[in-house]
Amino acid sequence: MSSPSAIESSAPLSDRQISALIKLLPDEDATVYQAVREKILSCGPQASEWLRPHSLSSDPLLRRRAQEIIQHLARQESDNRFLAFCLKQGEEFDIEEGAWLLAQTQYPDINVLAYQALFDSYAGELREQINYGSSAHGILGTVNRYLFSHLGFVGNQENYYDPDNSFLNRVVDRRTGNPISLCLVYMLVSRRLRLPVTGIGMPGHFLCRFQSFKEEVYVDAFNQGRLLTKADCIKYLHQTGQGYKEEFLGPLSSRRMLLRVCSNLHKIHLDLNLPEETARFHRYMVALGR
Repeated sequence: MSSPSAIESSAPLSDRQISALIKLLPDEDATVYQAVREKILSCGPQASEWLRPHSLSSDPLLRRRAQEIIQHLARQESDNRFLAFCLKQGEEFDIEEGAWLLAQTQYPDINVLAYQALFDSYAGELREQINYGSSAHGILGTVNRYLFSHLGFVGNQENYYDPDNSFLNRVVDRRTGNPISLCLVYMLVSRRLRLPVTGIGMPGHFLCRFQSFKEEVYVDAFNQGRLLTKADCIKYLHQTGQGYKEEFLGPLSSRRMLLRVCSNLHKIHLDLNLPEETARFHRYMVALGR
């Protein structure tokens, strides 16, 4: 059995020290592995470069451990990037950029440009179908048929508290999500079409609102884009015991919307008894709640 003391060194590491770490990485002794892992992680993102060839190793243990550390470092880098974004932005920012940065904290390897191109294609197809001279119900009906009937987006009723319901890439991949994530999809497509759609953060539910000079219509994206009036929303608030306050039907800022996503994820991971993930989302909440 190899001794962890053999890997103690100061950064930057020499080629010989790197080779020693790689040799020790598949050690079956858990104490040795943890010491090696901590040393590699202390080297920062550059460690991924010399670990990457070993993520294809014929040794299954070395391959799995190299892949895990590379993934951990990538998520750590994404975590820092998202926190920096939250801290430097004001109340209003590009919610799409924020949503993709959040998704990368869980899925660091996603191709954001490809997903953005997909949203562009959704909007491109819809642009050919929408009659902009129509009523709000006519315009929203077209959007609803495309997103919910043609593309098949649907609220995840069966597994409402699945964390993947909150990450935009997984919502698009699986065509399912929670109220706020499906409203985000609705908003991002609407934005590309220059439709006046905003997010409405009611207590216990999330809606979109289409508001022009003449019309105001609410959209329940979690329920196949069901169209609601303001009176319907007020009735819902009374039925759920929340009572009506004007701010309940006001548009949410980008910061408050992303904070709500992170709050949902924090509660989900707290209930799942995952302390590391719970602490991660708590950091995001603090950064967004300032």
